[in-house]
This record gives sequence, structure tokens and C-alpha cells, in this order.
Amino acid sequence: MKRKVTKAVFPVAGLGTRFLPATKSVPKEVLTLVDRPLIQYAIDEARAAGITDFIFVTAKGKSALEDYFDHATDLEAKLEADGKHDLVEALRSSNMESGSIAYIRQHRALGLGHAVGCARRLIGDEPFAVILPDDVIAAEKPCLQQMVEAYAETGGSMVAAMEVSPARASSYGVLDIEDDMGSMVSVKGMVEKPKPGTAPSNLAVIGRYILAPTVLANLDQIVPSAGGELQLTDAIAMEIEQGRGVYGYRFRGERFDCGSKAGFLQATVAFGLAREELREEFQSYLHEIVAMRKAAQ
Repeated sequence: MKRKVTKAVFPVAGLGTRFLPATKSVPKEVLTLVDRPLIQYAIDEARAAGITDFIFVTAKGKSALEDYFDHATDLEAKLEADGKHDLVEALRSSNMESGSIAYIRQHRALGLGHAVGCARRLIGDEPFAVILPDDVIAAEKPCLQQMVEAYAETGGSMVAAMEVSPARASSYGVLDIEDDMGSMVSVKGMVEKPKPGTAPSNLAVIGRYILAPTVLANLDQIVPSAGGELQLTDAIAMEIEQGRGVYGYRFRGERFDCGSKAGFLQATVAFGLAREELREEFQSYLHEIVAMRKAAQ
């Protein structure tokens, strides 16, 4: 019997150097996309997938991230007294109940595999999800929920995958496909950041995973990269070598790389236009900007 996926790991220890100087004092995961921080999108996606236990792998300087999920009782009371019930509901969506969230420190930046490994004592022998908040996915049905439903049929380990151009493949972990079944592929290998022209497919791994607990044991056996980092893809690839199933899932939705400035701006436009109360004014402004640029040319 396959066990339900109820735990998720959120690796949020990164320094966010691409967003300096903002991230000098504000964790990257708290940067705001329209009116919610990036981490809220990840939490909402996890909740929709049935996650009940949230494990944050953090580092020094991330206290604002922890504070965000605390209850703001005084603010809620004032908003209630002022009759601003819609704002109260918006606030409550960011609240995390006592005992549902845990914080673990990653004292050294030794890669994604190391970050996930820091959570092993809280994961135990259960399957678990990993969500990278930098990857924000706009989808009618949240990406992790799609994956959990597919996982119920396959078991094993599963990674979210999207098609990328050959020129971009060297920036990702890439799947070596054994059998292509449409939305799902079975995997016979994984290559982390292949050299240009050597990628085994155009299916790249992005920041959503459902992993068997044996992946944690594999982290103790893999060889660190030249920079001393433990690559999560190496630990997942070991599952294949050991005869356990690994699958890639072509999710339905659009992924935005909010770890980059350009991706963050693209997400801001997409999510802004998706909001009914903002769409008309924002769209009009974008049209004006485009028209002005064309006239200037």
C-alpha cells in the first residue's frame, strides 16, 4: 500500500544574491509577487496537495520568514473591528498552526541534496515532497496536487519536468527517458547540467519532487561535486540503479523562475494580469508602455 504524502521540505537557506541589495535584510522567499510573498505561493500549493507537515530548511538571517507565518492577533482584531473582513481572511491564509511547521538550520551551503538531507529526522521513513519556492507555477490545478494524484498510481519517486530548448538544457538536471507515456515518463537516468549538445532529452527537472525515503539514504553514498555540494539529482538517480522506479511528470501549467530578476518580472506581469481587480488598469498601462517604445523607435 502506498503511503500518502503529507510532509514537504522547503529549502530556503539560500542567500538570494541575485536580488541584492534587497535581500541584505529581507529573505528572498519573502519578496512580494503582487501581494503575497513567494513562500506563500509554495505553501498554498502544498496545502492543495494535502500536505500537513511543513519543514523549512533555513539559515541565519531568515527570521522574517519565520515571523511571516506567525499569527498577527492584534492586527486581525483591529481589522475585524474596522469591518475589513476580506483583509482578515487574507491574513489568516498566512497563518500556520502550532506544530504543523518546523525550522531546521543548514549551517553550510552544500547544495540542494544536503539541504534536503538536513530534514531526514523529521521525514523518517515516509515519502515526502520537496518544493523550491523560486519556481512559481501558475496552473488551474496546482502542480504538486497533479503530481500527488499521479504518484498514487506509480509510487516510487517523481520529479516535475518541462520541455526546454537545447540551448537551455545545460542549466538544468535533464531526464534520460526510458518510456514516454505522455504526461508521465519512466526514467533510466538523470544528468545534472549536461554540457551543451550532450543532453539525453529536452525534459528538464524543475523544483517539485515527490521522493521515496530511500533517497535520503542515498545522500550518504553519493560523491560530492567539485564544489563540495551534494546534488539531489544524483541521489534520485541512485534509485534507478537500485531498481526502484523514478518518473518524470509533465505538469500542466506555466513555470516562472523567480530566482532570477527577469523571471520575477515575468511572473509579476502574468499574476497581475490574472487578477480581475487589477487586469484592466494594468493591461492598459502595459499597452501604453509598448506603444511609447514603438513610437520612440
